[in-house]
Amino acid sequence: MKVIIRSPGGQLEEVVLECPGLTWNQVFCELDRMSRAGQVQLTMKGPGHYAVSHSTSCTSLV
Repeated sequence: MKVIIRSPGGQLEEVVLECPGLTWNQVFCELDRMSRAGQVQLTMKGPGHYAVSHSTSCTSLV
């Protein structure tokens, strides 16, 4: 969550690069879980390109 808050609207690939100890799949699965829980928002920017931002409704995590 710290990575997402630090770079709101950043690309999914950028988030993956900020988590060198995790695989792309591990990061995506966690972002998917967080998205379903309403903690983050994934926005499609083009085929295969997503922006990630924290949800405005989860201010308790900030």
